[in-house]
Amino acid sequence: MRQAGRLIRRLLDGLYDGAALLAALCLILILLAITAQIAGRWFGAPVHGAAEYAGYLMAAASFLAFAHTLNRDAHIRVGLLLNFLGERRFWGEVWCLLVASAAGTYLGWYAIKTVYWSWLLGDVSQGQDATPLWIAQTPVAVGAVILAICFLDNLVTLLLTGRNNVRGNASNASRAE
Repeated sequence: MRQAGRLIRRLLDGLYDGAALLAALCLILILLAITAQIAGRWFGAPVHGAAEYAGYLMAAASFLAFAHTLNRDAHIRVGLLLNFLGERRFWGEVWCLLVASAAGTYLGWYAIKTVYWSWLLGDVSQGQDATPLWIAQTPVAVGAVILAICFLDNLVTLLLTGRNNVRGNASNASRAE
């Protein structure tokens, strides 16, 4: 049982880290798209759609990095309020993770639904590139689903162990028994 728990932990952490690597790749691709657009202007050969692709990649990078960022304690959290709760901090964190899990699950579900309808209707972007929108929306949906998994993972871990998975979080050391 203990080995299964470690395996699941490694798989989930690998999922969050893999999504963060994809987010980093998106940032590099943004750099390349903007650089190509600048070079195109210098040489009189405009690169159509570079700004749109940079926007798609920025959305993808943001959503793909959310779960990793959450577990690295880099999100803005309600720490002041949680610290104010003192002994009841555990229940405050449970409540926060319940709300975040519900909101994240809804966001993931809605993002998948948006991709599906864009694909079904054949929606394309309004720019000159006319990119099918489902392609641009898919990384956002994947990142939203991974974030929902991360919130649920933190909630279950908190309920089972009294700790969440946020690394570098001082609150884990002073958890109420």
